[in-house]
Amino acid sequence: MMNFLKYGPPRKMVKAMLMLSWPLMIAAKKLNNYPIVKWVINPFFAYPWNEVTMLPISEAAVPPESIILPRRVVERFVAEVDDLFILDECICRSKEGCNEHPTDIGCMALGPGIARMHPSHGRTVTKEEAIAHVQKAAKAGLVASVAHVWIDPVAFGLTRFHNLMFICFCCDCCCLYRTYMTDRGPNLERGLQKLPGISVTVDAAKCTGCGMCVDRCFAAAMTMNGGAAAPGESCKGCGRCVELCPEGAVTLRIENENKLYRQLIGRVKEVADIWQGAPPRA
Repeated sequence: MMNFLKYGPPRKMVKAMLMLSWPLMIAAKKLNNYPIVKWVINPFFAYPWNEVTMLPISEAAVPPESIILPRRVVERFVAEVDDLFILDECICRSKEGCNEHPTDIGCMALGPGIARMHPSHGRTVTKEEAIAHVQKAAKAGLVASVAHVWIDPVAFGLTRFHNLMFICFCCDCCCLYRTYMTDRGPNLERGLQKLPGISVTVDAAKCTGCGMCVDRCFAAAMTMNGGAAAPGESCKGCGRCVELCPEGAVTLRIENENKLYRQLIGRVKEVADIWQGAPPRA
């Protein structure tokens, strides 16, 4: 038996707690925009305790001329961190019994705060192994969510929240971050943001108005305008609509790899310190 003074709870205990708390967390997300109730719930979703940035690492999400950029940004980010831990399974997909995406592509925890991560959850890895994990997630068509969310250290018993980040590799159907987000309150809206260097556009001449991207947008940010789809201001830049469009009418554009990387590092530095020495220059 592991030393509970040294480590947080083991995998079986965390999964049991998740099973018990999942309905409560989903209910909180559903009710977070209701009058009166939201004033009780919304502080749990407030910045900086709930901050998620999504990056489209899937190869299908961007045109060939930009295909490497979003994934390279995540790879560069991982390569700057010394403390890395890969979970053996995605607890969300495992809990939901996902049939669309592999359950063995788990989250990645970064920073000195991983010291209390119970070994039953996975293993510490080298930077090369971490980059290979990102590439595996990209090939599986998952979205990278760089997250600083209070529920993670609570679940895993990690006491150094300021020295901790997670990269979750999310699917649309099971992820706790991406589901039940269509009627979100202001704190959930602020906590889930795209990087400014990423934008989504629709070629109205190609769009047939099938509505697939509108129906499947987890953030309800895509609407129909004059018979064609149009992304709104609340778009999170996850790139899923690009993959879904049967006509190739949706394009995800990336300004510049270095600029995008600086923006990601700057956003992380605002809420956490996951570097042993000096952080990379933003």
